Amino acid sequence: MGRPMAQLVVRNLDDDVKAKLQRRARRHGRSTEEEVRDILRGAVRHEGAPARPLGTRLKARFAGVGLKEDIPELRGQPARPADFAS
Repeated sequence: MGRPMAQLVVRNLDDDVKAKLQRRARRHGRSTEEEVRDILRGAVRHEGAPARPLGTRLKARFAGVGLKEDIPELRGQPARPADFAS
């Protein structure tokens, strides 16, 4: 037998939010309760994990449109204004 599962009651949920959750659940072929569980799992999935450096995240985000080169990390360096003259 598995471990006991926690329960969570959400009060004062807007009717509009509930209706949207129900539609979203239908689109994914599951119950509203399972849809909410999936949303909550996704919201905290990376909680407590160290964040990847910004340059690494940008490279991954834009790799599909041709960004292949590394973006240097600027951690600890003072901010500099952008130079739009060149």
